[in-house]
Amino acid sequence: MSTAAGIPPRARLRPRVVVADDSALMRRIISDALTRGGFEVVGAAHDGDSALQLCRTARPDVLTLDLAMPGLDGMGVLRALKQADSTIPVVVVSAFSPAAGARAVDCLAEGAVDLVAKPAAGEPLSTFTDELAEKVALAATSRKARARLAAARPARATPAPVRARVAAGRKVVVIATSTGGPKALADLLPKLPARLGEGTLIVQHMPVGFTKSLAERLDRSSKLNVREAAGGELLDPGVALIAPGGSHLRLAVTGGVVLTQEAAIGGLRPRADLTIVDAAKRFGDRLLLVVLTGMGKDGLEGAQEVRRQGGRIFAEAESSCTVYGMPRAIVDAQLADLVLPLDQLPQAIAAEAGQ
Repeated sequence: MSTAAGIPPRARLRPRVVVADDSALMRRIISDALTRGGFEVVGAAHDGDSALQLCRTARPDVLTLDLAMPGLDGMGVLRALKQADSTIPVVVVSAFSPAAGARAVDCLAEGAVDLVAKPAAGEPLSTFTDELAEKVALAATSRKARARLAAARPARATPAPVRARVAAGRKVVVIATSTGGPKALADLLPKLPARLGEGTLIVQHMPVGFTKSLAERLDRSSKLNVREAAGGELLDPGVALIAPGGSHLRLAVTGGVVLTQEAAIGGLRPRADLTIVDAAKRFGDRLLLVVLTGMGKDGLEGAQEVRRQGGRIFAEAESSCTVYGMPRAIVDAQLADLVLPLDQLPQAIAAEAGQ
């Protein structure tokens, strides 16, 4: 006996993946890497139309998606999946160029779960394959978590603030996010005012080159001026600065932005903890930390310093997170002053930071 899709009714011990890429070599590299990583590759497509067909018939847990393919491109596939109300998480696998970077960011803002940059010349292949396996596994896990939340009833109430507001006046805002962050930022930033607190810093985990495209896309849709930090900037109420991929964003004692090439921490550069700790020490109770969707615990060490210095901490609620990792670490450590779903955060941030 089989299901309507032709898949035997068995327990799925391994996440099932469809690979879409117009390069036969990349399809083989990705498929081999995922198979070695414990995934079951249930189909490989050379174009967008074939990828959609495989998604309908094989019903994978995750789709890895190239952007530049003949016929229907990556964005076309993503939009077709959305129109079909598909819940299949998509991990974009893309080489970097200015045009490809913009398309990748568009896909992330449209709902792709994460992005893996194809290996550059001279880069060890293992760096790419390890990151690919990690992000595909996370995408599969996020799908199960979303299904569990959708089935849960009644919905959990939003925790009440654990501390009263302690400082009047405008605040510096630091936003930390990772997996699912580009979509969350695309929803959040356009709803913030043209002048926010004393300035805004954003740390979004992304590969080198892609953060500039993210800043440009957010700038087009936001009242704030959104820019990739170049180093040397001073905080400005009308500007949100994004840490560039491949650099840590630090703050000088004067509050100005400094970019460094210190070693990656936990595989991350930029690391949000470094930015947050610097900001907490510099601004004390005039700091508002906002932790959005993302895997891991980056931001936890920084949040502990924010609490020591008297600042405030908001966390995104599990109900709206793509991956409830970074906010969970804050909530579980009882550091969050307010926990809200994404659609309620803009008003709360504006009220807390001041305009």
